[in-house]
Amino acid sequence: MDTTKIQIRYSELAEQECCLSCGGAINYSKPQPGEVCVDLGSGRGTDVIRLAQDVGHNGLAIGIDVSEGMLRKAEKNAQKLGVNNAKFIKSELESLNVDTETVNLVISNCTINHATNKIKVWSEINRILKKGGRFVVSDIYATSEVPEKYRTDPQAVAECWAGATTRTDYLNTLQKVGFKDIEIIEEGKPYPKGEIEVVSFTIAGKKRCCVS
Repeated sequence: MDTTKIQIRYSELAEQECCLSCGGAINYSKPQPGEVCVDLGSGRGTDVIRLAQDVGHNGLAIGIDVSEGMLRKAEKNAQKLGVNNAKFIKSELESLNVDTETVNLVISNCTINHATNKIKVWSEINRILKKGGRFVVSDIYATSEVPEKYRTDPQAVAECWAGATTRTDYLNTLQKVGFKDIEIIEEGKPYPKGEIEVVSFTIAGKKRCCVS
């Protein structure tokens, strides 16, 4: 997948009036005062600003994105609203520029499916979460393997399903990196994309507090 083209596309869309995200992970995330929260694929910063307001001045909301255009837009939006406990970082999902075990909550909307190395992304999420920390992620999975020809197809990439894995692979990845109490909060019905079907879902889980 050509990540450079994706970054350019999202930078161009930063100033356009359109919706780029899918899912509503933040609606189930329940951020608490004083917590440190991270939004992967933060875009214009809408969810980061909501998180910052919920955690209050003693908390912190961090937006992670690869698009400089989106990061600039997000910073402007936060400044415009007077939100001082939000910051935005340019970082790849596979190598998050966040310290180990410093985060209470990670959210993401339709971003992780873009990553080529998903087990590395989820390992990074596990790394930055404090023991007992949690994630709430909205994403897409495929009911069967995505044909190779769609992996780099511009339309499939734009529609957020080109990099989708199957439901089984998705859940297995979470278990491999050590998450527990995995819960599927909501799950849609399959709908056709190309030669396959995909499903939108929101999933949650926790980092283990100790080794058992």
